[in-house]
Amino acid sequence: MSSTTRPHRTIQLTTTPPPHTTLLRRIQDSSPNSSQLIGFLTLAIVGGILLLLTGFTITAIVLGFIVFAPIIVLTSPFWLPIFVLVFVPLVGFLSLCGFGVAAVAVLSWVYRYSRGLHPPGSDRFDYARNRIATTAREVKDYAKEYGGYLHSKVKDAAPGA
Repeated sequence: MSSTTRPHRTIQLTTTPPPHTTLLRRIQDSSPNSSQLIGFLTLAIVGGILLLLTGFTITAIVLGFIVFAPIIVLTSPFWLPIFVLVFVPLVGFLSLCGFGVAAVAVLSWVYRYSRGLHPPGSDRFDYARNRIATTAREVKDYAKEYGGYLHSKVKDAAPGA
């Protein structure tokens, strides 16, 4: 008898890992990397510092108001005329500047619109203009029809009129 040798095969059995290693692997996969962790820590530290500074600021404002309120009340007869002499002209000047800038912007828009350059918002302006014209035309037509109706009713009521 001749003996033929067969190569030896190894059979690998696939086994599922224990449940605790699967959970650990999931946690490791979803854990933040070092740059994300440093970013979060930086955010937490800066946020804490800003929160602390906000508390200091509010405390200083309240204490300043408590300390300076009597002084402000006692010296208010001097502050009111100074306020009127400084604040009113300042507000008037700033209002004048603001109205001037608004007027220049409006005139620039109208100039560009009249030249046909289509400034921003010109499409809405054209739509509104057409809508108003259409509505006015419809009202005019309705008034003509209704006016004729009333005129015929007046003749029926007063035949000699």
